[in-house]
Amino acid sequence: MQPTFEEFVTARGGSLLRFALMLTGDRHQAEDLVQSVLAKAYVRWDRVAGMSQPEAYLKRVLVNENLRWWRRRSSREVPVAAPDDGPAGPDAVGSHAAREAAWALLGRLPRRQRAVLALRYYEDLSDTQIAEVLGCTPGTVRSQAARALATLRAVVPAMDREALP
Repeated sequence: MQPTFEEFVTARGGSLLRFALMLTGDRHQAEDLVQSVLAKAYVRWDRVAGMSQPEAYLKRVLVNENLRWWRRRSSREVPVAAPDDGPAGPDAVGSHAAREAAWALLGRLPRRQRAVLALRYYEDLSDTQIAEVLGCTPGTVRSQAARALATLRAVVPAMDREALP
């Protein structure tokens, strides 16, 4: 039995939002991205729900929509840092610094490479599954991951060690 749109969003909406956050690096942009994709999926929900893996399909749409937004973004737009919604306490500063360092590292990567790393290390998908989500070959996934990790390895020694987690 296929879940209704509301049941699916209730059950998997948080996962889609977390994935979008990994893609965008900005909570507000991630929320907008998920809302946009879910609005498109709602119109065609019977077809989407009938797929063997509707969540994987929606993640692919999230990646594609994120790339589309990035291409359309004007050069005048400047992302504004959102206030930290994280935990308060004695280690909040260290936790915030670690998050900021991680986002700074991921922000240096092209969006496709960032998507590959998010799918591999955050979603724990195999190369074949990532290839299905991104619509490419497993070889492309491996090369994108290798390039992304090489970029990160080259950048890490140049960063302030205290800013790293």
